Amino acid sequence: MTIGIVLVVVAVVVVAGFAAGAAVDRRRRSRLRDRFGPEYERAVAATGGRRAAERELDARERRLAELEIRPVPDGAREQYARRWARVQEEFVDRPEAAVHEADELVAALMRDRGYPDEGHEQRLRDLSVRHGRALEQYRAALEVHAMSTHNAATTEQLRGAMMHYRTLFDDLLADGEPTGTRRS
Repeated sequence: MTIGIVLVVVAVVVVAGFAAGAAVDRRRRSRLRDRFGPEYERAVAATGGRRAAERELDARERRLAELEIRPVPDGAREQYARRWARVQEEFVDRPEAAVHEADELVAALMRDRGYPDEGHEQRLRDLSVRHGRALEQYRAALEVHAMSTHNAATTEQLRGAMMHYRTLFDDLLADGEPTGTRRS
């Protein structure tokens, strides 16, 4: 009889352990989905599975925690806003040049915020932690920017790229909570 009770207790403890582990996994997955937005599913597709994607996203968070990402001071914020207005004005006469300048302005803002310039892929991974919901916009802008370097982008595509750059630009300029956690 004592062996039976011990086996039941062991079974209950094992089942409770599995249930607790599953609950922790669900909370972690939910937190990562909220934080990274569409980037969560992109990571799942790129890594081939949820566990691998979640390890990748956790690594991105750890890396970003080691960086000194800082807010934009008020004076610099106003300068950036003026520079963006000039880029938009330039779009009327020189849309391809304006898209190129928008790309450079966003890159400068990222550097000023403390994001390292270690290539597009690393930049995208770093941005995904705090700006996950704006990242798809940035990817679309980069695609049109690449097309424009070969004179292959239409004016409408260039206009769209400007809007996409603006989404990330505004996100980077804002000092509020990161967009990866902001609800739309």
